[in-house]
Amino acid sequence: MSGPSESQVLEALKQVKDPDSGQDLVSAGMISGLVVKDGNVGFAVEVDPRRGAQLEPLRKAAEQAVDALPEVLSVTAVLTAHKGGGQTGGAAPPPAAAPQPSPAARQAQGAGAQRAMVPGVKAIVAVASGKGGVGKSTTATNLALALATLKLKVGILDADIYGPSQPRMMGISGRPSSPDGKTLKPMENYGVKVMSMGFLIAEDTPMIWRGPMVQSALSQMLRDVDWGELDVLIVDMPPGTGDAQLTMAQQVPLAGAVIVSTPQDIALLDARKGLNMFRKVDVPVFGIVENMSLYVCPECGHEAHIFGHGGAKKEAEKLGMDFLGELPLDIGIRETSDGGRPIVVSYPDSPHAKAYVRIAEKVRDKLFGADAKKRQGPKIVMK
Repeated sequence: MSGPSESQVLEALKQVKDPDSGQDLVSAGMISGLVVKDGNVGFAVEVDPRRGAQLEPLRKAAEQAVDALPEVLSVTAVLTAHKGGGQTGGAAPPPAAAPQPSPAARQAQGAGAQRAMVPGVKAIVAVASGKGGVGKSTTATNLALALATLKLKVGILDADIYGPSQPRMMGISGRPSSPDGKTLKPMENYGVKVMSMGFLIAEDTPMIWRGPMVQSALSQMLRDVDWGELDVLIVDMPPGTGDAQLTMAQQVPLAGAVIVSTPQDIALLDARKGLNMFRKVDVPVFGIVENMSLYVCPECGHEAHIFGHGGAKKEAEKLGMDFLGELPLDIGIRETSDGGRPIVVSYPDSPHAKAYVRIAEKVRDKLFGADAKKRQGPKIVMK
């Protein structure tokens, strides 16, 4: 089954007209980021921000027009509040992703009125860093697997749209299925469920997306995925404190965050920015992990502090937060992660795997320990 061609999709979209201008969506330049692959279609409808709230019927009509084509498996259409001349080609919302989140998923929870709960997921924990290159994804992967060894049901959401790495690190290939055409089934390995943009696009495909498209994709990967019953969903955040990070922090009901940093001063400076971002949106920070803390020569056993040592622990003390643990700069951790067999599962009795498990135990205790209720958000009471 090859699915429709791009020209067939555009022809279908020409039958849908903008109610204000009377022009069809293609001629009006309102279609951008069109992707057609294996029967899965994704595109954005660009509209004036002032009209965005009123044009949901237009988005739905465009989606239905394409869905009526033969051999279409799924259609994802999103509204983007940017009107700068639409264009076809480039990247689009996840080709196999489901339509917009359901009304139930959008229901407001807590004081923020924007953090919708995820059915079946007890707690969501962000693993974040102020900058790239500090081993955040490696830490997120091994933390998730360590939590699974503690008999918890665990999932990983790879929220790094521009640089997804979880498919490679978790040793998973292929594409997620959608039995009902609306909800995606996450991929799974080592007993952990995983969803990533890396499953939906080729590994070498650049993601050239505007902010609203990233936000929509993140929302769909979180709430339009059948996660089942999970104790913990680990979110591998993109590095930094930009738009995508703020979206996740503001709109996802995070139980807490783990900050990953190396000991060097510049990394700690950026880690402090990440910590302050979570604090500003009232997300508890569970603590700091110091990655690449030291290097032990495999030949002679000599210890070298390539990036310094103990900086994250001192920073945690200065900021009044917990220090969750330290991890070395070790070729075994790197090789097992790159090879899709992280050290927690490939060498579970190694000192490095045990270090990840100790960090996981601290995260588990913060989530489900005696003081967990203190961090619970306000409840909505209907009268």
